[in-house]
Amino acid sequence: MYELIQVGENTFYIECPSRMGLYRYDGNKICLVDSGNDKEAGRRILKRINESGWELGMILNTHSNCDHIGGNAFLQKRTGAPAYSVGLEAVLSVSTFMEPAFLYGGYPPRDLRHKFLVAEPSDVRDLSEAVLPEGIEPIRLDGHMFQMVGFHTSDDVWFLADALTSPHILEKYHIPFLFDTREYLRTLDTIEGLEGKLFIPSHAAPVENIRPLVAVNREKIHEILARLEEICASPTPFEEILKRVFDGYGLSMNFDQYVLVGSTVRSMLAYLRDEGRMDVSFEENRLLWMTCA
Repeated sequence: MYELIQVGENTFYIECPSRMGLYRYDGNKICLVDSGNDKEAGRRILKRINESGWELGMILNTHSNCDHIGGNAFLQKRTGAPAYSVGLEAVLSVSTFMEPAFLYGGYPPRDLRHKFLVAEPSDVRDLSEAVLPEGIEPIRLDGHMFQMVGFHTSDDVWFLADALTSPHILEKYHIPFLFDTREYLRTLDTIEGLEGKLFIPSHAAPVENIRPLVAVNREKIHEILARLEEICASPTPFEEILKRVFDGYGLSMNFDQYVLVGSTVRSMLAYLRDEGRMDVSFEENRLLWMTCA
C-alpha cells in the first residue's frame, strides 16, 4: 500500500484506496495530484517524496471530496506547499463543513459530521493554468462534483479523478455519487474521445484503453435511470423511491448511504424531469414523481 509507481519519465502515482498522482518538474519538485483521505495519507506520501529526494512544490486537488483533500492540511503544515482547485471545489476545500451540509440539505446531524465527510480545512486557492508547471494541463470533468478536473502530463498520462468507477465497485454498490447527471454523461463522452499512453482513475485500475471502462460506467447510469422510471410508473414520493432503489440493488441503508445515494437519486430525478421524462405533482402536501407517458 502507498507504493510509488513510475509510469513516465516524470509521471508517477501512489497505489492506495484513492490513487494520487505525482508529476516531477524543475528537477526535483513534485506537483501532487490529490492528497488522500487524512493526515496519515499525507504522512505516507510525504515519506515517499522525501525518500526519493524530491520537494513538494504544490498540491492540485481534482475536487473537494475528503479522500482527495484529506492530506492537504498535514502537507501544508509540514512543507508550506500551496494547494489549488477549481472554483467551488476550492471553496469547499476551505469550508469543508459544507460537504455534509449540501448532501443532507440542511445542518447535518452529528452522524454525518465525521472525517469521511468533513476533511480538515486547508488553504486551497483557485486554480489557473498560469500556476501550473510546464508539462501538466487540466481538463474539466464535471458531473461527479461541481467543477472536478483531471490532469494530463507530458508523458501522455491522464489522471481522471472520480470520473470513472471500477466494475467491481459498481457491481457491489451500484450507484456512484453524481451531482449533475447531464454533465457526467458529457464527461464520459469527453473521456471516450481522449488519446493517451495511460489513464489513471482514482478508484479503478490504470488502463491503456479507457473506452471499455467508460462503456461500463455509462451503461450503469442508464440502468439506474431506467429503474427510476420503472419505480415511478405511478406517482411515488421520494422516500419510497429511495427505499425501492436500496431494496432493488440489495443495499443496506445507514446515514452515510442515505445522503450519498439519496443525493444521487435526487440529481437523477432532476435530470429526468429536465429531459421531459419525469413529471411531478403535489398531493396532500407530498411531492410525487411520475414517469411521463
